[in-house]
Amino acid sequence: MSLGPLLFAAALGQLAAILASRRVPRLWLGLTVASAAAALLACGTVLFTGAEWDWRGGLPLGGHVLHLRMDALSALFGVLLAIVETAGAIYAREYWADRAHPQSGASGRMWWSTLVLALGVVITVSNGLHFLMGWELFAVSAFFLVTLNRQNPEVRAAGALYLNASHVATLSLFAFFALLASHTGSWDLGPMRDRPELAPLFWLALFGFGLKAGAFPLHIWLPSAHANAPSHVSAMLSGFTIKIGIYGLLRFSGWLPQPAGAGWAIAALGLASAVLGVAFALGQHDLKRLLAYHSVENIGIILIGLGFGLIALQQGDPTLARWGRLAVAGALLHVWNHGLFKSLLFLGAGSVLHATGTREMSRLGGLWRTMPWTASLFALGAVAISGLPPLNGFVSEWLIYLGLFDGAIAHGPAAWATIPGAILLGVTGALALACFVKVCAVVFLGAPRTSAATHAHECGARMRGPMIVLAAGCLVIGLAPLLFWPALDHAITAWQPGAVSAAAPSSLFTLGWAQTAVAVLALAASVVLWRRLRQPAPRALTWDCGYAEPTARMQYTAGSFAGTITEWFAWILRPQRHVEPMTATFPARAHFEEHTPETVLTHLIEPLARVVARFASLTRRLQHGHLQSYLLYLLVGLAALGGLTMIGGAQ
Repeated sequence: MSLGPLLFAAALGQLAAILASRRVPRLWLGLTVASAAAALLACGTVLFTGAEWDWRGGLPLGGHVLHLRMDALSALFGVLLAIVETAGAIYAREYWADRAHPQSGASGRMWWSTLVLALGVVITVSNGLHFLMGWELFAVSAFFLVTLNRQNPEVRAAGALYLNASHVATLSLFAFFALLASHTGSWDLGPMRDRPELAPLFWLALFGFGLKAGAFPLHIWLPSAHANAPSHVSAMLSGFTIKIGIYGLLRFSGWLPQPAGAGWAIAALGLASAVLGVAFALGQHDLKRLLAYHSVENIGIILIGLGFGLIALQQGDPTLARWGRLAVAGALLHVWNHGLFKSLLFLGAGSVLHATGTREMSRLGGLWRTMPWTASLFALGAVAISGLPPLNGFVSEWLIYLGLFDGAIAHGPAAWATIPGAILLGVTGALALACFVKVCAVVFLGAPRTSAATHAHECGARMRGPMIVLAAGCLVIGLAPLLFWPALDHAITAWQPGAVSAAAPSSLFTLGWAQTAVAVLALAASVVLWRRLRQPAPRALTWDCGYAEPTARMQYTAGSFAGTITEWFAWILRPQRHVEPMTATFPARAHFEEHTPETVLTHLIEPLARVVARFASLTRRLQHGHLQSYLLYLLVGLAALGGLTMIGGAQ
């Protein structure tokens, strides 16, 4: 079957799912899965064969003929979209069931299918105006999904912040596409690398797409939106929708000439996002907000690979281009990997929330006993996101490391920056590991801190199944990465057709003596540990520090577990503490509370917004309710516009 019918079948399936969403939930799920299967088959064919698909419609849409195109780069994102949307849809049938959410269950299904359809349009359309139409539909759909539980004031505030940020990004992209069309005389999109006058437009694209991707410091909307959305929506937002920002950067950095410093700017954004994203994650007590900040971190890792890759490719030296291609390959694979393990982690967090009713880690504990499936799958996702072998996060980060190391060895103009880049990437991995040790210890180990944690229950099969599939994906890519190298190679060729081809690094399929020794030691340690676990171990209470009646609250909390590390970043985290010290001679009640705010939002954006609001309030006198004055404003505006048009035409 050719690609066109498969892609149109996928689109028609989503349209039918929108119609069936309110009345027939089972039919909606069947159509969603069937549509995703058709899209997965089509995208997989393009990705692994390197073929391309191009189609122009006969009827105009918005005054322009619909032009769709799929190459290996868009197919790479299409594969991830199909997997994440299917996992989230199946999970939602139990997690956000109609019986528990009668007011929002049906609308959630409708907006889910609308979001998927809009995302499919964005990655396949080849017209700037149609791109903006799909982009705005995707932003609005995501807003309604984030605010499904709109009775909660915190959810409404998160939705408003998300919508405002989305419109700022859309405004930047509208300016980008409008200026692009004014220079080229057409809204059609395609390779334009021979037009150096278009290079400055890259900065508009970087701002718009970077804001949607959640790169630091443009991430202000992301933590609250991902934390307050239903967990299957959080998985979709983090697993795929923020990758649309990465798709835009990749697509237009490949189609347009880049200005001087573009690669350096992306790499700097990536390093800041990676290190500061994980630093903010360490300071969180809310499980889903913590995962949201790790999305900022992983977007940073992707941008590190893309930024240094652009730096290398801009040098024009084939030797340097090879290490740049390797770094970009790691970035592209990390798009997939982050989509898999972050969706798994958000679905796991949703299972915890579903079972206990709280996201506050210091109110949990001991869940491994009552939720062994969720705990085990979450722990696997934690290993993957920490970049540890043998899971997928290690492979993509390893490719980026190899690119940076090869860049340092090549002694090119960028060699001085690749070594600090590799060091900061290593620091990010170490901090991520510390953060997820904290999460697993506080949430799943120890004693239950509340009755909700004591009486937690395991999730059902519909919630557990998607998590198992995502975990299997993490394992497959981690254990057999060479299978996916052709897909990465085709995607890079579609991104930069002139880029120097590079074979898969030998470390993906061969083991040196050092790797063999490490593997043997790890296997031996696993055998010893397995044998020790089979033997009965003595059980005893933890030392109670002299207290006569210790309680479950006398354990490390989420704050105390990472307190030492977060102190290193107090200059940017600005933690807010409220302390009531114990001053009596004998033991008495004391109180300590710590909260890590969103520093950029509270110390930069909100003060700036207040200044703008005060300035805007001065114009309120123009709004007085007199229709005649409003008509006069319109006439004056039209006259000014006509005058400017005449002057421009004369020139």
